[in-house]
Amino acid sequence: MFVDTSTSLQGGKTYVRYLLRESYREDGKVKHRTVANLSHCSQEEIAAIKLALQHKGDLRALGTLEDLCLEQGSRVGAVFCLHAVARRLAIPQILGQHRQGQLALWQIFARLIDQGSRLSAVRLAQSHGACEILGLEAFNEDHLYENLAWLAKNQGAIEKRLFQKRFGNALPQLFLYDVTSTYLEGVKNILAAFGYNRDGKKGKQQLVIGLMTAPDGTPVAVRVFEGNTADTKTVSAQVKILAEEFKVKNVVLVGDRGMIKKKQMALLDDADFHYITAITKPQIRSLLDKGVFQLDLFDEELCEVEHGSVRYVLRRNPIRQQEVHDSREQRIQKLFQLASQQTQYLAEHPKAKVETANKKLSARLKRYGLADVLELEVGERTLSVAVNEAGKKAASALDGSYVITTDLPAETASKEVIHDRYKDLAKVERAFRTWKTGHLEARPVFVQTEESTRGHVFVVMLAYLIERELDALWRDLETTVPEAIDQLGSLCGTIIQVNQTKCQKVPQPTGLTKELLKAADVRLPGVLPIRKANVATRCKLVPRRKPR
Repeated sequence: MFVDTSTSLQGGKTYVRYLLRESYREDGKVKHRTVANLSHCSQEEIAAIKLALQHKGDLRALGTLEDLCLEQGSRVGAVFCLHAVARRLAIPQILGQHRQGQLALWQIFARLIDQGSRLSAVRLAQSHGACEILGLEAFNEDHLYENLAWLAKNQGAIEKRLFQKRFGNALPQLFLYDVTSTYLEGVKNILAAFGYNRDGKKGKQQLVIGLMTAPDGTPVAVRVFEGNTADTKTVSAQVKILAEEFKVKNVVLVGDRGMIKKKQMALLDDADFHYITAITKPQIRSLLDKGVFQLDLFDEELCEVEHGSVRYVLRRNPIRQQEVHDSREQRIQKLFQLASQQTQYLAEHPKAKVETANKKLSARLKRYGLADVLELEVGERTLSVAVNEAGKKAASALDGSYVITTDLPAETASKEVIHDRYKDLAKVERAFRTWKTGHLEARPVFVQTEESTRGHVFVVMLAYLIERELDALWRDLETTVPEAIDQLGSLCGTIIQVNQTKCQKVPQPTGLTKELLKAADVRLPGVLPIRKANVATRCKLVPRRKPR
């Protein structure tokens, strides 16, 4: 006689069924029959029945309270909750129940629990219930690096299965796409290169990351490029994903300004796709000079101009206009102050050269982008700055103004829809903030090979899927997602030993932990197995520590 346990996921909820069953032989074959349904019993009663069945020959072997031994078990709250949410998103099912799929799932959870290296992920598994809950066998950091390569190799297939699971037959017709960069501390990453650094880190090599999301901001595909790759050169990879892998048609790709240019527009047209993007300030000035639209149209709330097959949606943001104006005025004042300081220095130091002071002031004028706004006046031993009113007026004419362009026909999408869809790119920017400086911290990368780098960024994308879900579940609670995961991680099991019999009991959560589990609709099991998997790092920390 034994207790048969099975778990099923229905309607986003996890159900556990317990049956008391016995084995018997019939015609030489072993068969099973159900004696009773124990699903209504509490976890404590189930554990007691299992313990009694284990010692049914001699119940005295269970001993007394004096023989009871308690030990602290694994940290189970965070891993169990993340696993439950991941199952709702079908991530374990899509990754697969084999060893590589389980290792990939643990890397995702480790990224959510503590953002570190593969070495850190192994150490986390030693204290968190990775083996008990995920069923993992022995592994070390080398296995996790190999798993990154497996993820990179199978990334396209995994993204395709996630896409199909997420949308089914209701395929979206609009996708958001943006690019960011993440700088590296070292120089050994094979994809690292110097390029346009969005982080403002001079002298640092970087990677370029392109992320494509659904209209609601859910990531559907991510790609890593060499650090010197131009934004426009990343678009073709996304078009290929949409057309060949996701099999979507009549797609509208929304990209940030300067990303979708003539070559990319032709590529989208060849695939029967459409675009929504914005044009740069030089392009706006060029269209103004050609008379395609006029400057006073920006004063309207939202204006549209059609030119051939292209539509332009014009708008001026008054808040941004004031910000740009204030920034320019601050720079102008700094130039006035610098001119005054240099004049005073020349007066106090007779040997100082006027040419040197003028060179310093000219360099600052160029760096501030005010060459058309201010004019330098050099006297015998004086420097001064004068405002060119005509140049200042021309420089401020487009403050806060932007132009969105699209080839979508007017009957398909109104100017308001075009404007709103372009503003949806903020959802991709939110993802990048979470990846880079927020919860998931993709940098430092800690990898060097191309496969490991691509696998690492893919892990971050998959972790972000769970992070988005948790953020929605816990939005009404006074806590952030990182704080909530840390709180759940403090819930540990208790190993109970009576004589030679052991079981790991999960205590009832209280306080914030209880609220978090309730909001996420996650019910902890009463008992967890005790697995003695050999999870250890090959790299020992103590010998590497330098004496102080």
